[in-house]
Amino acid sequence: MARLRVGALISGRGSNLQALLDAANDPAYPAEIVTVISNREDAAGLARAAAAGIAHHVVAAPDRPAFAAAADAVLRAARVELVALAGFMRLLDPGFVDAWHDRMMNIHPSLLPSFPGLHPQRQALAAGVKFSGCTVHFVRVAVDTGPIIAQAVVPVEDGDDEDRLAARILAAEHRLYPLAVRLYAEGRLRIHGNRVAIAGGMASDIVALNPSEVLTEILASRRG
Repeated sequence: MARLRVGALISGRGSNLQALLDAANDPAYPAEIVTVISNREDAAGLARAAAAGIAHHVVAAPDRPAFAAAADAVLRAARVELVALAGFMRLLDPGFVDAWHDRMMNIHPSLLPSFPGLHPQRQALAAGVKFSGCTVHFVRVAVDTGPIIAQAVVPVEDGDDEDRLAARILAAEHRLYPLAVRLYAEGRLRIHGNRVAIAGGMASDIVALNPSEVLTEILASRRG
């Protein structure tokens, strides 16, 4: 069976790109990265793509419409079926977002809709929350909005600073993003307005990323 063809957009180190590449190394994984686009020629993630033998491109366009036109051409030439934003730090042209409606995902290091935009870990610490995490969602024109596919919960520990919390969240991101792409590739996502239903329910490995659900199961088993 043909694997889902994924195009990744990056701006920096590409650690989430690497997580997707690592997942795709398993022949049983239902998706593959076929092209990588960066808006920065110094993005370290380009070297990750090169090391994996993946086609990679720098599109350093002067404005959003020019980037959209060039990136769209690359993605369509590679017959991409899903776009994965993996640390892509540039606002996208609305026409590009509309062209890839329900076929473009992003991962954000907070439990959306809380703490969208820049420095979400700093926002979480300033708010004094006890849990943070990450969210994979379909992309819409407004930043960090769109139907939520999956989330992973990370505790905020006493003494956390922005870097410590970010590192803990990043580890969860590397597990969650490949799982979300897999669900899409398996055709299990159903979008209803601003909600996403998962056919067959949440997989056990996704539930394990969410301690609140695990705790619910434990308490239920004890009551039984």
